[in-house]
Amino acid sequence: MPRASAPNSHQKSPPGFTLIELLVVIAIIAILAALVLQTAGYAQKKGAMARTQAEIATLATALEGYKADFGDYPTNSVTGNNTNLVAALSPTNGKVYFETNKSSLISGSYADAFGSPYIYQYPGASNRSGTNFFDLYSLAGSTGSASNEVRWIKNW
Repeated sequence: MPRASAPNSHQKSPPGFTLIELLVVIAIIAILAALVLQTAGYAQKKGAMARTQAEIATLATALEGYKADFGDYPTNSVTGNNTNLVAALSPTNGKVYFETNKSSLISGSYADAFGSPYIYQYPGASNRSGTNFFDLYSLAGSTGSASNEVRWIKNW
């Protein structure tokens, strides 16, 4: 004799996902997206640092070429520590020591990958022997305070 079964035991539940299953999947996707975005931001910052380091090396080489032709490095402008290196290194008529596109200029100065102008000082403020030294550096997206100096990208 067959056993009697409960009246609802043969009915199937409708196809689909429960609310808990959907929430778990959404949470996993959100965690993965956050990890990818964090990694992408880190890669962009490392790329900007590498570009800035390369540009500082290229600018230093251009300044050495300028010194070889004129006997000295360009001096600071009267506006402070930022000199207009564009006028010295890529004059309108004459030898071009460093060439860049217009998008890499901010207020007439060369801009680093972080969107700030490079800082050039001559004679350099560092205590060194000799007179022909210059300081060329980028704040690397940080503020100008001395506590952030370890993050600066420098030629020295």
